Amino acid sequence: MKKQLTGLFAILILISCSPSEEELFDEGVRKMESSEYQNAIEYFDRVLDKNPENTSAHNAKGVALYQQDKYDEAIAAFTASIALDDTSYKPFFNRGNAYLEKKEFKNAVLDYNKANGLDPNQGDVYYNRGLALLALEEYEDAIFDFDIVLQVNPDQPLVHFNRAKAQLANNDPVSAIESLVTTVDLDNRNGAAYYLLGVTQMSAFGQKEEGCANLKMALSLGFPEAKEWVDEFCQD
Repeated sequence: MKKQLTGLFAILILISCSPSEEELFDEGVRKMESSEYQNAIEYFDRVLDKNPENTSAHNAKGVALYQQDKYDEAIAAFTASIALDDTSYKPFFNRGNAYLEKKEFKNAVLDYNKANGLDPNQGDVYYNRGLALLALEEYEDAIFDFDIVLQVNPDQPLVHFNRAKAQLANNDPVSAIESLVTTVDLDNRNGAAYYLLGVTQMSAFGQKEEGCANLKMALSLGFPEAKEWVDEFCQD
């Protein structure tokens, strides 16, 4: 009897020491924060072994898979999260990001639309949807999304840069020049922006001096596409 009681006591200790669902999830998050994505997935899988309906674990697992460029697996995890609870914008946004990486731009926009409807205050949703719309050649809608992002925080050079690309494609070089000037004012290391600025100044407005200065700056920043323009148009 004494041995049986001892064995039962040991079992009870093991049960009491087993990490809870919340503890496993929190450890998975810590692993993700340390960029230990595969280890994080193992913790989220342990959560799901305990509770297959833990939507946060499905979503977090998807994020860890996304960080490893496993986009199809990530999409499956986000879809599982959505199937259990479609009231959070996060898995829709995250799945949209995975579709964006796969260049499935229409699917990305659908998910960003859903995420935006669930929480219209998320600036990243507008920006990423703008990128997808730009790729779909829906330039006016892309500009609209970039403008919303800049209304909240105008000091974002990449947003200005992508807005400039949409404005150029939308046959508005005047606005594009303004966006590109703002881009390089905010980030003077963006060779692509200097290149696009120089090309637009020269081709749309005949501003050779200004255009050549910006093309040479692009070249000095390691943007090789500028070399052909400099060699052809900017030799003294």
